[in-house]
Amino acid sequence: QVQLVESGGGLVQAGGSLRLSCAASGRTLSSYTMGWFRQAPGKEREFVATISWSGGSTYYADSVKGRFTISRDNSKNTVYLQMNSLGPEDAAVYYCALRWDPLLPSADNEYDYWGQGAQVTVSS
Repeated sequence: QVQLVESGGGLVQAGGSLRLSCAASGRTLSSYTMGWFRQAPGKEREFVATISWSGGSTYYADSVKGRFTISRDNSKNTVYLQMNSLGPEDAAVYYCALRWDPLLPSADNEYDYWGQGAQVTVSS
């Protein structure tokens, strides 16, 4: 079993920045893909970004490209999401997710484990 715990959410002014973290623990962790998704009130969960095990491959939703950066530190079993130039449209609960193979899918049903979510609120 795998546990994912997000942290770093909070309230930020429009134009500001936040960094989310997601720490993984549990069974032997190696060669897994990590992703970030978000869900705003009344909307479906949507893909944000994903990163390969090595960190050498990343993929972003068009809505965050150039503003958000996904990264990982495998020595800490942690993935990060640096979010810059935040706007009201970015306010949501952000979830990290883990997939047990090298693919970088954007569909949430392709991931095996999920965190509990971190709230990001953006004030205008």
